[in-house]
This record gives sequence, C-alpha cells and structure tokens, in this order.
Amino acid sequence: MRRRARIAALVVLAALAFLGAPAIALAASGNEIGQNLGSLLRSTAGALYGGIVAVFSLGFLINRNFAALVIFFVAAIVVGWLVFDPGAVAEAAKAIAQRVLP
Repeated sequence: MRRRARIAALVVLAALAFLGAPAIALAASGNEIGQNLGSLLRSTAGALYGGIVAVFSLGFLINRNFAALVIFFVAAIVVGWLVFDPGAVAEAAKAIAQRVLP
C-alpha cells in the first residue's frame, strides 16, 4: 500500500509541475513565449540534473569509493557542459581545430 501511495504522489507532483510550467511560459507576450518556455525548461532540467548527480554521488560517498566519485564528477561536468552549453563546446572545438590544423 505504501508503494502505491508513493507512486500516486509522484504522479500527482509530476502532473502539477508540467501543468504549472506552461502557465508561467504563457505569461509572456507575443514572440517571447517560446524563449521563456525554453529558458524555463533549461533551468528546470539543470536543477534536475544537479539533483540526480547529487543523489548518485551519495552512493559513492557512503561506500567511500572516492576514486569513482572523482571520475563520476568529471564525467558529470563534461556531460553537463556538452548538453547545457553547446555554443561554448563549438567555440572550444574551433579553437582546438585552429591550433591543430593551421
């Protein structure tokens, strides 16, 4: 019974989050709706990604596996950089290409 209650609570919470997000995005006028929705989703995804990284890192800390924790953090930073700032990744790739291929 507790499991069903937890699942129901998570479903209700997710539904409220998804129903509340468009209301915030639609508060803008004209052409800003898409830009506001995009920034809202980006900030929400960033917070969710940070929370997931924190939860998984607790597992490494509890097991005192510090080497794996460092590798996990480096991988999480690289993935976050690739996903959340593709413009900076493109600029870095161009700079490396100009250095290697004159």
